[in-house]
Amino acid sequence: MLQDIRENAQSTIAKVIVGLLIVTLSLWGVDAIIGGIAGEPEVATVNGEEITEREFLRLVQLESQSRLSRMETPDPSLLNEDRIRQEVLESLIQQQVLTQDADEQGLALDKADVDALITQMPQFQIDGKFNAERFTSTVRNMGMGVQEFRDALRKQYVINQIRAGIVQSGLVPNENAERLMRIQNQTRDFRTLSVAADSVAEDVEVTDAEIEAFYEDNSQAFQQPEQVDAAYITLSLGALAEGIEVSDEDLQSYYEQRSSDLAREERRAAHILIEGGESADETMATIQERLAAGESFADLAQEFSADTVSAKEGGDLGFAGRGVYDQAFEEALFALDEGEVSEPVETSFGVHLIKLEDVRRSEVPALAEIEQQLRSELARERAEDKFIEVRTRLADAAYAADDLAGPAEELGLEIREVEGVTRNGGPAPFDHEGLVRQLFSVDVLEDSYNTELIDVGDSVSVVARVREYREAQQLELDQVADDIRAQLVAQKTREALQDRAQQVVEGLESGQSLEELGVDGEWIENDAVARGATGFDLGVVQTVFTMQRPEESGSVYGHSVTADEATVIALDAVNDGEVAEGGAEFKQLAQFLASLEGQREYAAYQEFLRDQADVERP
Repeated sequence: MLQDIRENAQSTIAKVIVGLLIVTLSLWGVDAIIGGIAGEPEVATVNGEEITEREFLRLVQLESQSRLSRMETPDPSLLNEDRIRQEVLESLIQQQVLTQDADEQGLALDKADVDALITQMPQFQIDGKFNAERFTSTVRNMGMGVQEFRDALRKQYVINQIRAGIVQSGLVPNENAERLMRIQNQTRDFRTLSVAADSVAEDVEVTDAEIEAFYEDNSQAFQQPEQVDAAYITLSLGALAEGIEVSDEDLQSYYEQRSSDLAREERRAAHILIEGGESADETMATIQERLAAGESFADLAQEFSADTVSAKEGGDLGFAGRGVYDQAFEEALFALDEGEVSEPVETSFGVHLIKLEDVRRSEVPALAEIEQQLRSELARERAEDKFIEVRTRLADAAYAADDLAGPAEELGLEIREVEGVTRNGGPAPFDHEGLVRQLFSVDVLEDSYNTELIDVGDSVSVVARVREYREAQQLELDQVADDIRAQLVAQKTREALQDRAQQVVEGLESGQSLEELGVDGEWIENDAVARGATGFDLGVVQTVFTMQRPEESGSVYGHSVTADEATVIALDAVNDGEVAEGGAEFKQLAQFLASLEGQREYAAYQEFLRDQADVERP
């Protein structure tokens, strides 16, 4: 099995597995894979195994946060909470069903298999070799511990082994691929003849009565929506920062304070991890006694550490700065002298002994090199405290005030104005749905209150007030007559082109010549045109490839119409595509069709498992 792992770890399947795992963990958390804690209130049971309420609610929150992060202007009120809860619960149920199926089939990876899989994954390699530091930091950036990742990977891998097995077993007859390739590579010979809009211009006439009738029949389309003109105050962290001056003395002091950060210190740690349990204290005491007796830390890590990946390297975790490890681990590591071993340190992953192997520091850049960066940082730091203070004061003042003049004068902020905001929004910041909804609320629109202070972006807040409200109005006929006339002319022109093209097609089918039909122009020949051909109107190509195959001695006629012209089409021949059964294109198409069939079979398999599962909801 180890050989299979080594071969598959570099494959597309392995990359997909890690991708799926990372997406799953980032959206649903590790509990979506390794299950919840027994004994808690549950939201469902799957074949007797519980899905806990704690797990469910946490994942609902994570999914809500994920959807908010994908919004251009995040607004919690736009989330459909019922739908999120339903989707999260169904996802947890499906995940539980698949995990149970893998267990029933006896699919599992032992520690050696998981190690082999991890060390061969490109995501954790530098220059083609496994790097423990990259592995550890990547896993921790996912919000997981090493052991949690290993457990999650083990289960996700066996689930995907089942999926891959079913998908790869999909079969389709070669005849299907051959037939599809003949159609896909098919070309057609045809001629085109253009009928310009000018040729039917005399047949297009729009009367005042038609304009009036159209106006009456479509009166709802000629309304000006309700609008408001608003006054508003914008408070932004960036604007506050721009107004803060940083003296040279303050800059020098800030530079000196930041020197330790600017000269980044990284520490190379090694650790021995002992998982919690009844024997943990005894095991840790044994390790400490053997260390005191002079045994190698690296040898003891290989023998005892539950972090089997780093254990192979003598517990080595590589170089890392602050912010990478668990807080307790970090505090212990940065308190050590080089070569020193810590006392036992407890984290969520277990109990560690930590050894500081090496320390490296980068040089501090000269002040002149980073002056602008530090000025901006210091101004923004000072502005952050001021922003919080001013935001609170603005929220309170705007809530209590009858207008915006008082809050603006009190806080030294500018009142701006905007016109013509509709319920669909307006120019920024009124492109924010939450702010627009507030602006059209009863309190603001009818009772003349200010809006609440709305966060419309990253450290940007707005409070607004309606200056004037205009109800929806029916536009008068003379205001829209020209637009209606243009619309009717375009409509009638297209209809006239359609009629003229159909007339020409019927005449050609009856054996008449273009001269007899009174058509100026000549046929343009197009030979062996493929489906994806460029240089043609898309509608023409689509029409050509939907027309019936002509008989050997004749042509089939059709037409395609746009706003500017009609194109009469004479299809002369259909040329079947060539098929090379041993060729790369044929093999690729056959594999694609087989994969589609396999995916359908796997979807049916998932549905079968889900239907057979005994799912209970309290």
